[in-house]
Amino acid sequence: MTKIAFIGAGSVSFTRELLTDLFSYAELAGTLEIALHDIDEGRLETARRVAERIDGDKGAGARISTHLDRRAALDGCDFAINMVQVGMHEATVKDFDVPDAHGLTQTIGDTLGVGGIFRALRTIPVMLGIGEDLAAVAPGAWFLNYTNPMAILIQAYAEASPHKQVVGLCHSVQNTTRQIAELAGVPFEEVSFTGAGVNHQAFILRFEREGEDLYPLLDAALAKDPELSRRVRVEMYKKLGYFPTESSEHSSEYLPWFLHHPAEVERFRLEPREYVRRSLENLQEYDDVRAALDSGAPLPDERCYEYAPEIIHSMVTGQQRTIYGNVRNDGLIAQLPPQSAVEVPILVDKTGLRPTIVRDYPPQLAALNRTFLNVADLTVRAALDGNPDHVRHAAMLDPNTAASLTLDEIDAVVTELLAAHAGALPAGL
Repeated sequence: MTKIAFIGAGSVSFTRELLTDLFSYAELAGTLEIALHDIDEGRLETARRVAERIDGDKGAGARISTHLDRRAALDGCDFAINMVQVGMHEATVKDFDVPDAHGLTQTIGDTLGVGGIFRALRTIPVMLGIGEDLAAVAPGAWFLNYTNPMAILIQAYAEASPHKQVVGLCHSVQNTTRQIAELAGVPFEEVSFTGAGVNHQAFILRFEREGEDLYPLLDAALAKDPELSRRVRVEMYKKLGYFPTESSEHSSEYLPWFLHHPAEVERFRLEPREYVRRSLENLQEYDDVRAALDSGAPLPDERCYEYAPEIIHSMVTGQQRTIYGNVRNDGLIAQLPPQSAVEVPILVDKTGLRPTIVRDYPPQLAALNRTFLNVADLTVRAALDGNPDHVRHAAMLDPNTAASLTLDEIDAVVTELLAAHAGALPAGL
Protein backbone atom coordinates (compact mmCIF):
# COMPACT_ATOMS: atom_id res chain seq x y z
CA MET A 1 0.00 0.00 0.00
CA THR A 2 1.05 3.59 -0.70
CA LYS A 3 0.13 5.80 2.24
CA ILE A 4 -0.79 9.42 1.58
CA ALA A 5 -1.45 11.81 4.46
CA PHE A 6 -3.65 14.85 3.86
CA ILE A 7 -2.77 17.64 6.32
CA GLY A 8 -5.54 20.21 6.52
CA ALA A 9 -7.98 17.76 4.95
CA GLY A 10 -10.87 19.87 6.24
CA SER A 11 -10.31 22.04 3.18
CA VAL A 12 -12.80 19.64 1.67
CA SER A 13 -13.06 21.15 -1.81
CA PHE A 14 -9.33 20.79 -2.36
CA THR A 15 -9.35 17.36 -0.77
CA ARG A 16 -12.15 16.40 -3.16
CA GLU A 17 -10.25 17.66 -6.20
CA LEU A 18 -7.05 15.84 -5.29
CA LEU A 19 -8.81 12.58 -4.47
CA THR A 20 -10.86 12.76 -7.68
CA ASP A 21 -7.63 12.96 -9.68
CA LEU A 22 -5.87 10.33 -7.57
CA PHE A 23 -8.72 7.81 -7.60
CA SER A 24 -9.07 8.18 -11.38
CA TYR A 25 -5.87 6.20 -11.98
CA ALA A 26 -6.94 2.60 -12.61
CA GLU A 27 -3.39 1.40 -11.93
CA LEU A 28 -3.63 2.63 -8.33
CA ALA A 29 -6.91 0.90 -7.50
CA GLY A 30 -6.63 -1.12 -4.31
CA THR A 31 -3.15 0.19 -3.50
CA LEU A 32 -3.81 3.46 -1.64
CA GLU A 33 -4.12 4.27 2.04
CA ILE A 34 -5.50 7.77 2.70
CA ALA A 35 -4.89 9.26 6.15
CA LEU A 36 -6.90 12.45 6.69
CA HIS A 37 -5.85 14.95 9.37
CA ASP A 38 -7.43 18.18 10.55
CA ILE A 39 -7.61 19.99 13.88
CA ASP A 40 -11.34 20.68 13.35
CA GLU A 41 -13.29 17.53 14.18
CA GLY A 42 -16.36 18.58 12.19
CA ARG A 43 -14.38 19.38 9.05
CA LEU A 44 -12.41 16.16 9.44
CA GLU A 45 -15.65 14.15 9.51
CA THR A 46 -16.81 15.93 6.37
CA ALA A 47 -13.50 15.12 4.68
CA ARG A 48 -13.98 11.45 5.58
CA ARG A 49 -17.42 11.41 4.01
CA VAL A 50 -16.08 13.10 0.86
CA ALA A 51 -13.23 10.61 0.58
CA GLU A 52 -15.50 7.62 1.07
CA ARG A 53 -18.01 8.96 -1.47
CA ILE A 54 -15.33 9.48 -4.15
CA ASP A 55 -13.75 6.11 -3.35
CA GLY A 56 -17.10 4.43 -3.87
CA ASP A 57 -17.87 6.36 -7.06
CA LYS A 58 -14.46 5.58 -8.58
CA GLY A 59 -14.09 2.03 -7.27
CA ALA A 60 -10.65 2.97 -5.97
CA GLY A 61 -10.65 0.47 -3.11
CA ALA A 62 -8.71 2.85 -0.89
CA ARG A 63 -8.20 2.38 2.84
CA ILE A 64 -9.36 5.61 4.51
CA SER A 65 -8.69 6.76 8.08
CA THR A 66 -9.10 9.99 10.02
CA HIS A 67 -6.79 11.46 12.64
CA LEU A 68 -7.02 14.46 14.92
CA ASP A 69 -3.42 13.70 15.87
CA ARG A 70 -1.11 14.84 13.06
CA ARG A 71 1.80 12.55 13.80
CA ALA A 72 -0.49 9.51 13.73
CA ALA A 73 -1.68 10.51 10.25
CA LEU A 74 1.92 10.95 9.07
CA ASP A 75 3.25 7.75 10.63
CA GLY A 76 4.78 5.62 7.88
CA CYS A 77 3.42 7.72 5.04
CA ASP A 78 5.02 7.80 1.60
CA PHE A 79 3.61 11.23 0.74
CA ALA A 80 2.21 14.08 2.84
CA ILE A 81 0.06 16.70 1.14
CA ASN A 82 -0.19 19.99 3.02
CA MET A 83 -3.04 22.46 2.54
CA VAL A 84 -3.43 24.07 5.95
CA GLN A 85 -4.66 27.62 6.37
CA VAL A 86 -3.67 28.82 9.81
CA GLY A 87 -6.31 31.09 11.28
CA MET A 88 -8.79 30.49 8.45
CA HIS A 89 -11.21 33.26 7.43
CA GLU A 90 -10.90 35.26 10.64
CA ALA A 91 -7.14 35.71 10.23
CA THR A 92 -7.55 36.59 6.55
CA VAL A 93 -9.97 39.39 7.40
CA LYS A 94 -7.47 40.85 9.87
CA ASP A 95 -4.78 40.77 7.18
CA PHE A 96 -7.00 42.99 5.05
CA ASP A 97 -8.76 45.21 7.60
CA VAL A 98 -5.64 46.54 9.34
CA PRO A 99 -3.80 47.58 6.14
CA ASP A 100 -7.05 48.96 4.69
CA ALA A 101 -7.40 51.28 7.66
CA HIS A 102 -4.02 52.81 6.83
CA GLY A 103 -4.64 53.14 3.09
CA LEU A 104 -2.90 49.99 1.84
CA THR A 105 -4.86 48.16 -0.86
CA GLN A 106 -4.49 44.40 -1.32
CA THR A 107 -6.26 42.02 -3.67
CA ILE A 108 -5.31 38.49 -2.50
CA GLY A 109 -2.87 38.95 0.39
CA ASP A 110 -1.64 35.36 0.54
CA THR A 111 1.79 35.48 -1.10
CA LEU A 112 3.59 38.80 -0.71
CA GLY A 113 2.77 42.15 0.84
CA VAL A 114 1.64 42.59 4.42
CA GLY A 115 -0.94 39.83 4.06
CA GLY A 116 1.58 37.38 2.69
CA ILE A 117 4.14 38.24 5.35
CA PHE A 118 1.74 37.57 8.20
CA ARG A 119 0.24 34.47 6.61
CA ALA A 120 3.80 33.14 6.36
CA LEU A 121 4.59 34.01 9.98
CA ARG A 122 1.47 32.15 11.15
CA THR A 123 2.24 29.13 8.98
CA ILE A 124 6.00 28.61 9.37
CA PRO A 125 5.74 27.13 12.90
CA VAL A 126 3.14 24.65 11.66
CA MET A 127 5.25 23.74 8.62
CA LEU A 128 8.30 23.12 10.78
CA GLY A 129 6.20 21.02 13.15
CA ILE A 130 5.14 18.85 10.22
CA GLY A 131 8.81 18.53 9.27
CA GLU A 132 9.70 17.36 12.78
CA ASP A 133 6.91 14.77 12.62
CA LEU A 134 8.03 13.52 9.22
CA ALA A 135 11.65 13.25 10.34
CA ALA A 136 10.50 11.14 13.29
CA VAL A 137 7.90 8.83 11.71
CA ALA A 138 8.29 9.02 7.90
CA PRO A 139 11.79 10.28 7.03
CA GLY A 140 11.63 8.96 3.46
CA ALA A 141 8.32 10.62 2.62
CA TRP A 142 7.90 13.39 0.09
CA PHE A 143 6.23 16.51 1.49
CA LEU A 144 3.99 18.05 -1.18
CA ASN A 145 3.03 21.58 -0.10
CA TYR A 146 0.11 23.53 -1.54
CA THR A 147 -0.13 26.17 1.19
CA ASN A 148 0.81 29.78 0.41
CA PRO A 149 2.94 31.85 0.58
CA MET A 150 4.86 29.23 -1.35
CA ALA A 151 8.27 30.84 -1.84
CA ILE A 152 8.54 31.89 1.80
CA LEU A 153 7.37 28.57 3.23
CA ILE A 154 9.59 26.40 1.04
CA GLN A 155 12.65 28.52 1.88
CA ALA A 156 11.89 28.31 5.60
CA TYR A 157 11.31 24.56 5.44
CA ALA A 158 14.49 23.94 3.43
CA GLU A 159 16.54 25.96 5.92
CA ALA A 160 15.08 24.87 9.22
CA SER A 161 13.31 21.52 8.93
CA PRO A 162 15.13 18.28 9.77
CA HIS A 163 13.13 16.69 6.93
CA LYS A 164 14.32 17.83 3.49
CA GLN A 165 12.26 16.05 0.79
CA VAL A 166 9.88 18.89 0.01
CA VAL A 167 8.38 20.42 -3.11
CA GLY A 168 5.87 23.25 -3.39
CA LEU A 169 3.04 22.79 -5.88
CA CYS A 170 0.72 25.26 -7.59
CA HIS A 171 -1.58 25.17 -10.60
CA SER A 172 -0.57 28.51 -12.15
CA VAL A 173 1.71 27.01 -14.82
CA GLN A 174 -0.91 24.46 -15.96
CA ASN A 175 -3.67 27.05 -16.06
CA THR A 176 -1.65 29.77 -17.78
CA THR A 177 -0.28 27.57 -20.54
CA ARG A 178 -3.76 26.27 -21.30
CA GLN A 179 -5.12 29.83 -21.38
CA ILE A 180 -2.50 31.23 -23.73
CA ALA A 181 -2.69 28.15 -25.98
CA GLU A 182 -6.42 28.79 -26.31
CA LEU A 183 -5.81 32.47 -27.08
CA ALA A 184 -3.22 31.53 -29.70
CA GLY A 185 -5.69 29.08 -31.27
CA VAL A 186 -3.44 26.05 -30.78
CA PRO A 187 -4.55 22.79 -29.12
CA PHE A 188 -2.79 22.50 -25.79
CA GLU A 189 -1.69 18.95 -26.59
CA GLU A 190 0.44 20.35 -29.44
CA VAL A 191 2.20 22.96 -27.29
CA SER A 192 5.63 22.62 -25.70
CA PHE A 193 6.85 25.19 -23.22
CA THR A 194 9.35 26.03 -20.52
CA GLY A 195 8.58 28.22 -17.52
CA ALA A 196 10.68 29.41 -14.58
CA GLY A 197 10.98 32.04 -11.87
CA VAL A 198 9.43 32.10 -8.42
CA ASN A 199 5.97 30.91 -7.52
CA HIS A 200 3.32 33.46 -8.53
CA GLN A 201 5.98 35.41 -10.41
CA ALA A 202 7.28 32.91 -12.95
CA PHE A 203 7.25 33.38 -16.73
CA ILE A 204 6.77 31.27 -19.86
CA LEU A 205 10.22 31.43 -21.42
CA ARG A 206 9.49 29.15 -24.38
CA PHE A 207 6.07 28.71 -26.02
CA GLU A 208 6.24 26.57 -29.16
CA ARG A 209 4.65 24.01 -31.45
CA GLU A 210 7.11 21.72 -33.26
CA GLY A 211 9.81 24.36 -32.98
CA GLU A 212 7.53 27.23 -34.10
CA ASP A 213 7.43 30.21 -31.72
CA LEU A 214 3.78 30.70 -30.75
CA TYR A 215 4.22 34.10 -29.13
CA PRO A 216 3.42 35.91 -32.45
CA LEU A 217 0.03 34.12 -32.51
CA LEU A 218 -0.59 35.26 -28.94
CA ASP A 219 0.40 38.82 -29.88
CA ALA A 220 -2.08 38.78 -32.76
CA ALA A 221 -4.89 37.57 -30.50
CA LEU A 222 -4.16 40.27 -27.91
CA ALA A 223 -4.10 42.95 -30.63
CA LYS A 224 -7.56 41.94 -31.83
CA ASP A 225 -9.24 42.45 -28.45
CA PRO A 226 -8.40 45.69 -26.58
CA GLU A 227 -10.17 44.39 -23.47
CA LEU A 228 -7.51 41.71 -23.07
CA SER A 229 -4.96 44.48 -22.54
CA ARG A 230 -6.89 45.67 -19.50
CA ARG A 231 -5.17 43.04 -17.36
CA VAL A 232 -2.01 43.41 -15.29
CA ARG A 233 -0.46 40.19 -16.57
CA VAL A 234 -0.85 41.33 -20.19
CA GLU A 235 0.77 44.64 -19.31
CA MET A 236 3.63 42.75 -17.67
CA TYR A 237 4.02 40.64 -20.81
CA LYS A 238 4.17 43.73 -22.99
CA LYS A 239 6.77 45.40 -20.80
CA LEU A 240 8.92 42.36 -19.92
CA GLY A 241 8.63 40.19 -23.05
CA TYR A 242 7.47 36.95 -21.39
CA PHE A 243 3.99 35.98 -20.25
CA PRO A 244 3.63 35.70 -16.45
CA THR A 245 2.14 32.57 -14.95
CA GLU A 246 0.06 34.23 -12.24
CA SER A 247 -3.27 36.03 -12.42
CA SER A 248 -3.58 39.79 -12.61
CA GLU A 249 -5.15 39.97 -9.14
CA HIS A 250 -2.16 38.24 -7.59
CA SER A 251 0.45 39.94 -9.75
CA SER A 252 -0.79 43.47 -9.09
CA GLU A 253 0.13 43.37 -5.40
CA TYR A 254 3.69 42.16 -6.02
CA LEU A 255 4.42 45.32 -8.01
CA PRO A 256 4.61 49.05 -7.17
CA TRP A 257 2.71 50.41 -10.18
CA PHE A 258 -0.96 49.58 -9.80
CA LEU A 259 -2.92 49.35 -6.58
CA HIS A 260 -2.19 52.80 -5.13
CA HIS A 261 -3.40 54.48 -8.35
CA PRO A 262 -7.24 54.43 -8.47
CA ALA A 263 -7.16 55.06 -12.22
CA GLU A 264 -4.94 52.00 -12.73
CA VAL A 265 -7.21 49.89 -10.53
CA GLU A 266 -10.07 50.84 -12.85
CA ARG A 267 -8.05 50.49 -16.04
CA PHE A 268 -6.83 46.99 -15.21
CA ARG A 269 -10.14 45.86 -13.69
CA LEU A 270 -8.63 45.01 -10.31
CA GLU A 271 -10.76 44.02 -7.32
CA PRO A 272 -9.44 45.18 -3.93
CA ARG A 273 -10.12 42.67 -1.13
CA GLU A 274 -10.82 39.98 -3.73
CA TYR A 275 -9.58 37.20 -1.47
CA VAL A 276 -12.01 38.11 1.30
CA ARG A 277 -14.81 37.47 -1.19
CA ARG A 278 -13.21 34.17 -2.23
CA SER A 279 -12.77 33.17 1.40
CA LEU A 280 -16.48 33.69 2.02
CA GLU A 281 -17.21 31.62 -1.10
CA ASN A 282 -15.01 28.84 0.30
CA LEU A 283 -17.07 28.82 3.49
CA GLN A 284 -20.25 28.58 1.43
CA GLU A 285 -18.75 25.82 -0.72
CA TYR A 286 -18.01 23.82 2.41
CA ASP A 287 -21.66 24.11 3.43
CA ASP A 288 -22.72 23.11 -0.09
CA VAL A 289 -20.54 19.98 0.03
CA ARG A 290 -22.03 18.96 3.37
CA ALA A 291 -25.54 19.49 1.98
CA ALA A 292 -24.72 17.34 -1.04
CA LEU A 293 -23.43 14.59 1.20
CA ASP A 294 -26.54 14.74 3.37
CA SER A 295 -28.91 14.64 0.40
CA GLY A 296 -27.02 12.09 -1.63
CA ALA A 297 -26.52 14.56 -4.48
CA PRO A 298 -23.48 13.91 -6.68
CA LEU A 299 -20.23 15.70 -5.98
CA PRO A 300 -18.38 17.45 -8.82
CA ASP A 301 -16.39 14.88 -10.77
CA GLU A 302 -14.16 16.90 -13.08
CA ARG A 303 -10.43 16.14 -13.27
CA CYS A 304 -8.27 19.06 -12.11
CA TYR A 305 -4.85 17.78 -13.24
CA GLU A 306 -3.11 18.87 -10.07
CA TYR A 307 0.54 17.92 -9.75
CA ALA A 308 0.39 15.97 -6.46
CA PRO A 309 -1.62 13.05 -7.90
CA GLU A 310 0.63 13.04 -10.97
CA ILE A 311 3.76 12.87 -8.78
CA ILE A 312 2.31 10.00 -6.78
CA HIS A 313 1.26 8.14 -9.93
CA SER A 314 4.70 8.58 -11.52
CA MET A 315 6.60 7.48 -8.44
CA VAL A 316 4.41 4.41 -7.96
CA THR A 317 4.14 3.32 -11.61
CA GLY A 318 7.39 4.69 -13.03
CA GLN A 319 5.66 6.77 -15.71
CA GLN A 320 7.96 9.71 -16.41
CA ARG A 321 6.51 13.22 -16.31
CA THR A 322 7.65 16.82 -16.18
CA ILE A 323 5.87 18.92 -13.58
CA TYR A 324 6.57 22.41 -12.22
CA GLY A 325 7.53 22.70 -8.60
CA ASN A 326 9.12 24.95 -6.01
CA VAL A 327 12.41 23.89 -4.45
CA ARG A 328 15.50 25.43 -2.93
CA ASN A 329 17.62 27.21 -5.53
CA ASP A 330 20.61 24.90 -5.49
CA GLY A 331 22.13 26.29 -8.69
CA LEU A 332 18.87 26.00 -10.63
CA ILE A 333 18.53 29.68 -11.60
CA ALA A 334 21.97 31.23 -11.25
CA GLN A 335 20.66 34.80 -11.35
CA LEU A 336 18.58 34.34 -8.15
CA PRO A 337 19.74 33.97 -4.52
CA PRO A 338 20.81 30.44 -3.56
CA GLN A 339 18.75 30.34 -0.35
CA SER A 340 15.53 31.24 -2.14
CA ALA A 341 12.83 28.90 -3.44
CA VAL A 342 12.43 28.86 -7.23
CA GLU A 343 9.84 27.38 -9.56
CA VAL A 344 11.39 25.18 -12.26
CA PRO A 345 10.63 22.11 -14.39
CA ILE A 346 11.03 18.88 -12.42
CA LEU A 347 11.39 15.40 -13.87
CA VAL A 348 9.43 12.76 -11.94
CA ASP A 349 9.60 8.97 -12.15
CA LYS A 350 9.98 5.98 -9.86
CA THR A 351 13.27 7.35 -8.50
CA GLY A 352 11.76 10.62 -7.27
CA LEU A 353 11.92 14.28 -8.25
CA ARG A 354 14.83 15.83 -10.14
CA PRO A 355 14.71 19.63 -10.62
CA THR A 356 16.28 20.92 -13.83
CA ILE A 357 18.66 23.83 -14.34
CA VAL A 358 17.25 26.84 -16.20
CA ARG A 359 20.01 28.59 -18.13
CA ASP A 360 20.08 32.14 -19.49
CA TYR A 361 17.21 33.39 -17.36
CA PRO A 362 16.39 36.89 -18.70
CA PRO A 363 17.95 39.64 -16.57
CA GLN A 364 14.81 41.80 -16.38
CA LEU A 365 12.87 38.85 -14.95
CA ALA A 366 15.60 38.09 -12.43
CA ALA A 367 15.68 41.73 -11.35
CA LEU A 368 11.92 41.72 -10.76
CA ASN A 369 12.07 38.38 -8.93
CA ARG A 370 14.72 39.74 -6.58
CA THR A 371 12.31 42.46 -5.38
CA PHE A 372 9.92 39.62 -4.54
CA LEU A 373 12.59 37.45 -2.93
CA ASN A 374 13.88 40.30 -0.74
CA VAL A 375 10.54 40.25 1.07
CA ALA A 376 10.53 36.44 1.23
CA ASP A 377 14.02 36.24 2.70
CA LEU A 378 13.42 38.90 5.34
CA THR A 379 10.19 37.15 6.39
CA VAL A 380 12.06 33.88 6.77
CA ARG A 381 14.74 35.66 8.81
CA ALA A 382 12.07 37.20 11.04
CA ALA A 383 10.51 33.80 11.70
CA LEU A 384 13.64 31.72 12.17
CA ASP A 385 15.56 34.34 14.15
CA GLY A 386 12.56 35.57 16.15
CA ASN A 387 13.38 39.13 15.10
CA PRO A 388 10.40 41.51 14.82
CA ASP A 389 12.60 44.16 13.19
CA HIS A 390 12.82 41.94 10.12
CA VAL A 391 9.02 41.87 9.88
CA ARG A 392 9.18 45.63 9.53
CA HIS A 393 12.06 45.38 7.07
CA ALA A 394 10.09 42.92 4.93
CA ALA A 395 7.10 45.26 4.84
CA MET A 396 9.29 48.29 4.12
CA LEU A 397 10.81 46.56 1.08
CA ASP A 398 7.58 45.10 -0.24
CA PRO A 399 6.92 46.85 -3.60
CA ASN A 400 3.22 47.62 -3.19
CA THR A 401 3.48 48.55 0.49
CA ALA A 402 6.48 50.83 -0.11
CA ALA A 403 4.69 52.57 -2.97
CA SER A 404 1.55 53.10 -0.90
CA LEU A 405 2.56 54.01 2.66
CA THR A 406 5.05 56.14 4.55
CA LEU A 407 7.53 54.45 6.87
CA ASP A 408 5.51 55.51 9.91
CA GLU A 409 2.35 54.05 8.37
CA ILE A 410 4.13 50.79 7.59
CA ASP A 411 5.36 50.63 11.18
CA ALA A 412 1.83 51.16 12.48
CA VAL A 413 0.40 48.38 10.25
CA VAL A 414 3.06 45.91 11.36
CA THR A 415 2.64 46.81 15.04
CA GLU A 416 -1.13 46.29 14.86
CA LEU A 417 -0.88 42.98 13.00
CA LEU A 418 1.76 41.63 15.39
CA ALA A 419 -0.73 42.27 18.17
CA ALA A 420 -3.71 40.95 16.18
CA HIS A 421 -2.00 37.62 15.47
CA ALA A 422 -0.24 37.24 18.83
CA GLY A 423 -0.13 33.61 19.86
CA ALA A 424 0.06 32.30 16.30
CA LEU A 425 3.46 33.76 15.48
CA PRO A 426 6.98 32.34 15.88
CA ALA A 427 8.71 32.81 19.22
CA GLY A 428 10.13 36.28 19.68
CA LEU A 429 7.59 38.08 17.47
